[in-house]
Amino acid sequence: MPISTQFATHLGTGVTSVARCWVVRRKDGETYGFTDHDRDLMVGPVACKADTGLTAHALEQTTGLAVDNTEALGALRDAAISEKDIRAGRFDGAEVEAWLVNWQTPSQNYLQFRGSIGEISRENGAFRAELVGLSEALNRPQGRAFQKPCTAVLGDRSCKVDLNDLSLSVEAPVQSNDQEIKFVFSGLTGFEDGWFERGRLLLKSGEGQGLSGLIRKDEKLVDGTRKIVLWEALRADVAPGDQIRLEAGCDKRVETCRTKFANLLNHRGFPTIPGEDWLMSYPVSSGRNDGRSLA
Repeated sequence: MPISTQFATHLGTGVTSVARCWVVRRKDGETYGFTDHDRDLMVGPVACKADTGLTAHALEQTTGLAVDNTEALGALRDAAISEKDIRAGRFDGAEVEAWLVNWQTPSQNYLQFRGSIGEISRENGAFRAELVGLSEALNRPQGRAFQKPCTAVLGDRSCKVDLNDLSLSVEAPVQSNDQEIKFVFSGLTGFEDGWFERGRLLLKSGEGQGLSGLIRKDEKLVDGTRKIVLWEALRADVAPGDQIRLEAGCDKRVETCRTKFANLLNHRGFPTIPGEDWLMSYPVSSGRNDGRSLA
């Protein structure tokens, strides 16, 4: 974003009235504004609140494809960034903008940095957040992997399975839970044992609404209840009666795609690709040596 002529002129005077502002947009749509000035400032439609205790380290910016990065420090407050929301992961990957603003004329501003929140740590009533630039996305692996298991995620555009189908997913209130990792439900008798293994558990209400976890084990109990165990505990309290959505699991095998989901045409794996043992194959005198594949 180019700097405006008016703001450039103001900076060129040598006597400036410049403050820093930060705009944070979470993935759930919640937006927060902060400033190190002693009164609130507007950056576009976002009100940046003063006295929030948010500060930032020096910003390291480079040319080329190197990752721009910095850190933000702040106090944990229920009215802004709370320890509960950080623990729940609600700020993970949130979009961040860092602005220079003329506090006498807030419309004169300059977008200095845009990126996202990386690792967050918290202690003694404060937090430290790593901020990474847009070029961080270029460090991620690109392209398609050629492997036997399916590379699609169940229900995505490649897979095309409709998880809203009542035969694949269900919503039910949780009966009880153990440390937010083991959940017990009643009345879910219409699904075979293990139906939800490798699937997803999504919180639809309660304190952790919007959070999800991957299912490690799905077991029918003798008393008619069902026990769901996650790979990792949810980072929010779950109370009895909170509504939860359970989605069917997929082990990525071609047999599962055919029999469980009737979706073989959209399977994104290569079930006949040679395995690693094929690399070690060699002809032997007692074997079949007629020119065909050794696999």
